[in-house]
Amino acid sequence: MGKGNGYMLCLFLVFFLGEGLSKGVQGLACNWGLQSTHPLQPSIVVKLMKDNGFNKVKLFEADPGALRALANSGIQVMVGIPNELLAPLASNVNNAINYVKQNISTYVSKGVDIRYVAVANEPFLKTYKDTFLHTTFPALQNIQAALIKAGLGKQVKVTIPLNADVYESESGLPSSGDFRPDIHGLMMSIIKFLSDNRGVLTINIYPFLSLYADPNFPVDYAFFNGSAAPVVDGSISYTNVFDANFDTLISALEKNGFGSMPVMIGEVGWPTDGDPNANIEYARRFNQGLLDRIIRGQGTPKRSTPPEVYLFSLIDEDNKSVQPGNFERHWGVFYYDGAIKYQLNMGNGRGLIPAKGVKYLARQWCVMSPGASTSDPNFQNSINYACTYADCTSLGYGSSCGNLDAKSNASYAFNMYYQTMNQRKDSCSFSNLSTITTVNPSRGTCRYEIMIDLGKHERPSNHAPSAAGRKQHYPLIMALVLVLTLIV
Repeated sequence: MGKGNGYMLCLFLVFFLGEGLSKGVQGLACNWGLQSTHPLQPSIVVKLMKDNGFNKVKLFEADPGALRALANSGIQVMVGIPNELLAPLASNVNNAINYVKQNISTYVSKGVDIRYVAVANEPFLKTYKDTFLHTTFPALQNIQAALIKAGLGKQVKVTIPLNADVYESESGLPSSGDFRPDIHGLMMSIIKFLSDNRGVLTINIYPFLSLYADPNFPVDYAFFNGSAAPVVDGSISYTNVFDANFDTLISALEKNGFGSMPVMIGEVGWPTDGDPNANIEYARRFNQGLLDRIIRGQGTPKRSTPPEVYLFSLIDEDNKSVQPGNFERHWGVFYYDGAIKYQLNMGNGRGLIPAKGVKYLARQWCVMSPGASTSDPNFQNSINYACTYADCTSLGYGSSCGNLDAKSNASYAFNMYYQTMNQRKDSCSFSNLSTITTVNPSRGTCRYEIMIDLGKHERPSNHAPSAAGRKQHYPLIMALVLVLTLIV
């Protein structure tokens, strides 16, 4: 996620080929994240991608349901390996051989067009405190060996999606770019290995996080069509942080003898909720600007040939960690159910098309009873309980539901719990504070959700809300308590 910033998350890929740029975008793809309490049926997601011209997708893990749905779809796949698997994969090449057999070879034989294995996910983030420092490269080497043994060495390439904080610039200018001193030697070993095996270096860049981390960051410099004062670096003037960040990496590669190393942008995008700067207006502006560059075939000052760019992300995920910020659950171009958040011109006059065939729970909502009072002694604890087990990130300051009064805040929290619990009869019982209504309480930018009916869809395995996932809500609860206290 942008230089000096921690964490990343789930993405939407725009892929284009240099020889086809005169024809516009060659295809679209997404990083399909699965951290949702009510995930879309895999076949619906694959149809969503195909309807919108997506021909590449990245999975953060080898999810069986997703991979089965992608078989014979015409969509190229990048399969991610989670960081928690690095240690066993690094410790023994046989573990890597078994992993490739079970998660790559098996699905290739069933018609899944797997092109990349993404080993780890931003493993060298400073916030990880060297947890994966000694296992990432050995795991990469063992996975490469396993692919060769499986006869897939030419068909399937390896990469490591890295956060942009693996490089830096002492002067603050791209031309001074170099890799972080603490991992410089390791980065050289990884880059040489990728180069020797015709792999690709993958970097995640997040202009949004530059704005999120620094209130004094010039807003227009985060976008491609802004009017911010340019950053002058010798003969080059940088008008946006994306170009400056990417060229800092190119300078680092050139400085260390890898000036021609292929580079992909693994993640780049803009969230739509959970922070004042995470909104639909900014997301549309950023992502449309990015698409326009791709359609024009525009690279960066130091690399005129545009890279493959993965925009983050396809759909929202309501069960992701909010440790980096409440915006983490709102990166999708589509809502969790495949509904369109905002339109984009995808080239050739095409716009986005929503998901089809989605089945929902009944059109009813759990809200605060008209006769209930915010002074009820159970009021605050009821909201806290609801937001412990459901996603209340839209209630934060500057978010889509941030302007609600205390009763509407409670209604939103109660409803999210009620929907997350599949409208179970006892899930709208908050100490006599709540009631069920068939009148949609949504207003303005605030959507009171109705969840997907999992009983009418195939539910992917292993993606139910976990205890760890539920605990991730606690920082949000404290913030919500403060907001509601101020309102009351």
